[in-house]
Amino acid sequence: MSDRLRRLTTYAVLMAAVTAFALLQAMVIPVLPAIQHALGADARSVSWVVSAYLLSAAVATPLIGRVGDVYGKKQVLVAVLAVLSIASLVAAYAPSLEVMIAARVLQGVGGGVMPLSLGIVRDEFSAERTSAAVGTLAALGGIGASVGLVLAGPLVELLGYRALFLAPMTLTAITAVVAAVAVPRSPSGSGSLSWLPAPFLSIGVAAFLLATTQGTAWGWLAPRTLGLYATSVVFGALWIRLERRAEHPVIDLDMLRLPDVRSANVVSFLLGLAMFGVYSYVPQLLQTPRGTGYGLGATVSESGLVLAPMAVCVFLGGIVAARLTRRFGPRRVVTGASLVMSLALLTLVAARSQTWEIALTLTAYGFALGINLAALSTVVVVAVDAGRTAVASAVNFNVRNIGGAVGAALMATVVTAGLRADGVPRESGYTVGFVVLAVTMLCASVLAMTLPRDRAHLPSAQVTSTAT
Repeated sequence: MSDRLRRLTTYAVLMAAVTAFALLQAMVIPVLPAIQHALGADARSVSWVVSAYLLSAAVATPLIGRVGDVYGKKQVLVAVLAVLSIASLVAAYAPSLEVMIAARVLQGVGGGVMPLSLGIVRDEFSAERTSAAVGTLAALGGIGASVGLVLAGPLVELLGYRALFLAPMTLTAITAVVAAVAVPRSPSGSGSLSWLPAPFLSIGVAAFLLATTQGTAWGWLAPRTLGLYATSVVFGALWIRLERRAEHPVIDLDMLRLPDVRSANVVSFLLGLAMFGVYSYVPQLLQTPRGTGYGLGATVSESGLVLAPMAVCVFLGGIVAARLTRRFGPRRVVTGASLVMSLALLTLVAARSQTWEIALTLTAYGFALGINLAALSTVVVVAVDAGRTAVASAVNFNVRNIGGAVGAALMATVVTAGLRADGVPRESGYTVGFVVLAVTMLCASVLAMTLPRDRAHLPSAQVTSTAT
């Protein structure tokens, strides 16, 4: 196999893997009522179908990223895809909610797909081609989540909710086989890992996410909510102490203190907050009955079609991000894209009475989101040495997802703060929610000023625009 064909095959495999994982991440969200009905669960219990996956991915992603750096990214990627395929099959035919939740916990292992894929790009692609390749994969992660929201309704209506798991399962199974055969074996790192700090990191992150995702239902000042946040702080502090003393740390704290990595992670947290806030509550706004005076009465499928232009533009934004970064530098690109996202969210405050208004606004939002996802991922990948690429990307990916959990919880609290007599949120809840998200992205644009000013501050990997 020629070098060019090998690179193209490797990249196609990575694109398929990232797409499959992103679909599983988002497709379940708009069809929870269908799963609830099929499994005979109540509304509160079925929310664990999403929460269990989120918690598992948050715990597994940085650990898998580091394992890939040490033992070989290709080898670990194949194993992760195999687990993801089996878990998807179990979820598709789960006879009860408990089995479904267990399968979703296993699916959370798939959180390692993105950082492992970015690490393989760093290993296999030349420095001149890394930036655009990373940008496209990052954009695929964003578009996959968007497409998941678009496809969920039609798939359920035509084939039932099992198709939500069987379609990605087929893709991940085929990808695992092709990856095992065609992707070059990744170099293994030196040394071993000090696993003692890992449980403290896992418990700290899981406690924070559990409190955040359930805070609206439990009450933000409820003893168990506050207790979980306290647990998160204590175990987080213990993790930092143990990680600093570890001979072979899972996550190198010095790496996290690198200026480029630190800045990209902070901005990524805010980006995730706004990203998942929109993903979680724009479909709900569209599906609100017209009788409320502000809802558009869309079905799940119709709301998905409204989001379709945004999904396409997330991908397009990721493709052009490398060229923009090469010309203007990551600081200006991320600052500008964050401002566009903020303005789009403010537009939703003033103009959302017609479907076309929302679709047009989300188109601009999606293009800027794709640029941000790609630019920030590239900053992290090229800021660290090749032996730490996967774990650095995993931390960045995890930070964005944690921000997403905060964003979804924040929107839930704001939107449901005032309910009508029929239990439907008041329009003012959405107004305040979109303002909060707009302010979040405005803050992100300010914090982006700490990113590298231009390409002279970055390795040469970030100054190209061709992926293969």
